[in-house]
Amino acid sequence: MEIRKLYLTKNDCYKRGKYIKPKGIMVHSTGANNPNLSRYLPDDGLVGPNRYGNHWNRPGVGACVHAFIGLDKNGEVQIYQTLPWTMRGWHCGRSGNDTHISFEICEDGLKDPVYFSKIYTAAVELCVALCKEYNLTYDSICDHSEGAKLGIASNHGDVSHWWPKHGKSMDTLRTDVRLRLMNAPQAIEQLARLGVINSPSYWLQRYRDLQYLDKLLVSLAIHATKKQAEIKALDTALERLSKAGVIDSPDYWRKNAGKIAYLDKLIISAAEYV
Repeated sequence: MEIRKLYLTKNDCYKRGKYIKPKGIMVHSTGANNPNLSRYLPDDGLVGPNRYGNHWNRPGVGACVHAFIGLDKNGEVQIYQTLPWTMRGWHCGRSGNDTHISFEICEDGLKDPVYFSKIYTAAVELCVALCKEYNLTYDSICDHSEGAKLGIASNHGDVSHWWPKHGKSMDTLRTDVRLRLMNAPQAIEQLARLGVINSPSYWLQRYRDLQYLDKLLVSLAIHATKKQAEIKALDTALERLSKAGVIDSPDYWRKNAGKIAYLDKLIISAAEYV
């Protein structure tokens, strides 16, 4: 998902202009039933108008985060960066301001599973991008409520009051980020633990031997959970992986599955776990 940029240059936090060395990420949610970015951001043509003028790009707000996730004027979920990532934000009331990149997720009524799925995916993608850019680890990510327990944030309940209603938590987010930060050797270990492959040493020796095989292994590790059904044919396996979003070019793997011994069996085995 694209990260759009709309700095809140009139916010007092931006004007203060202090900077940090990021050591973690703190996830917040707005605490108000309004999923629209226009509540917090000025209109750039996509955000949509704020008819009350109470967005955060003005003096006297007293808070500012590095990014927002919410709906644009067309009802699509977007990510907007609102401060430079290394600028000190005003987001948690304590020392976490000195160490953590922060983002707010616009809350709705907390019950819509479609909206939640989209903002959760966006949150994972944003955390992955920030971890890669600033060499952060998945376990450096917390929400505001966890920050309070750590003594680095004020006493708030977000996002733990919302996410469990949809079967998610900060633990699941950290797990999803960890999986997406994997390299090929780590993916091979994960697939071996799941039982998708029984010869990790072989694949550790071969994953560089075919273009995109390393990316395939990582994608398989991200999507594989537990064995779902028995599959016997390569075409069936490729169709299943394509529908699940694991691969986007089944023809490539159909053409190249025979170039490395046992690759066809790996693809079939992995499809059974997706």
